[in-house]
Amino acid sequence: MKILITGGAGFIGKHLALRLISNGHHVKIIDNFNSQIHENDFLSERLKNNAEIIKGDIRDRETLRKALIGINQIAHFAAETGTGQSMYDVEKYFSVNVQGTATLIDLMQNDPCGKDISSLVVASSRSIYGEGLYRCLQHGDFYPSGRDDQDIMTGRFNFNCPHCKKEMNSYPTPENAILNPLSFYAITKLTQEQSILLFAKNRGINAFALRYQNVYGPGQSLKNPYTGILAIFSTLARQGLPIDIFEDGNESRDFVYIDDVVEVTSRALNYKNHFIGSLNVGLGEAETVLLLANKIKSFYSSNSQIRITGEYRKGDIRHNRANIERLANILKFKPKISVEEGVKIFLNWASNEPIYQIPYEKSIRELKDRKMFIRGK
Repeated sequence: MKILITGGAGFIGKHLALRLISNGHHVKIIDNFNSQIHENDFLSERLKNNAEIIKGDIRDRETLRKALIGINQIAHFAAETGTGQSMYDVEKYFSVNVQGTATLIDLMQNDPCGKDISSLVVASSRSIYGEGLYRCLQHGDFYPSGRDDQDIMTGRFNFNCPHCKKEMNSYPTPENAILNPLSFYAITKLTQEQSILLFAKNRGINAFALRYQNVYGPGQSLKNPYTGILAIFSTLARQGLPIDIFEDGNESRDFVYIDDVVEVTSRALNYKNHFIGSLNVGLGEAETVLLLANKIKSFYSSNSQIRITGEYRKGDIRHNRANIERLANILKFKPKISVEEGVKIFLNWASNEPIYQIPYEKSIRELKDRKMFIRGK
């Protein structure tokens, strides 16, 4: 098969490219090599020597048209990523994520370059759920629409049942949950997902919208201050710098290791039955941010101070944990790498990488200057 990976020089894209090459596929990559994420020369020699690499913008119609010629399958990863930055860099996020996807679909629909495409995978995101599923033992399931500023300012970060006012627990969120994107990034990812699935339905081909949770692993950018708390915390810990944690530190995330993500994505591209829809891609477990920070500090024997700030960043959610039953049913896959194992692999890798001077404080100032932070009690 001839496979195009848009955004293929990114974290997931480059790992997927190597897997597909190992499986005998011809791989093309189109990427703009955004310096916030990576440099032009960062790709492995194996990837440089075995993939066709095109430097270009997903919105450049002619460049994208040439990349699509002869392609059978597409993994669409090209996107601006990061919740916080999307809340003020709005036009860029919509231009790249929405207009870029529209250009791709328009070419597949109307140009001969799209005639041979038989399956699609689009990188969706857990962010489209917003806060996800909560449950009151007395009154049932709820999908909170977001947190109240007054609650945040008094240090109440969790959700209470709207009926009995008792605190509710977060539960694994299934694919049929009510969707409630709480950031501009999330809105653009939902638009990407729905657009690709609609095109596939009209064309009569397979399409998977893979709702990735918090993906991590070796090869992740260690200098992008807007995405990847593992990368940010590890860089700060290696320098002995303070690690600031928002809210009360008990917010949690579903961390899924890159090898498991690549396996799922490869299976989706090559799925032999008919499928058009979404799948959660996560571990199905939740880890608190405070616990993760302490693991990182301990691993490096760092003297970094872990500071609970009580601050809330607009667009952030309290918890996320994926229900992965559908993943097991459709693609017959269960994640193999635990957080304990995966974090050790990541930190061992990071310890041998250069220590980048990430503009973390600058990124926080940018958000605060735009009133994107609320200070809790």
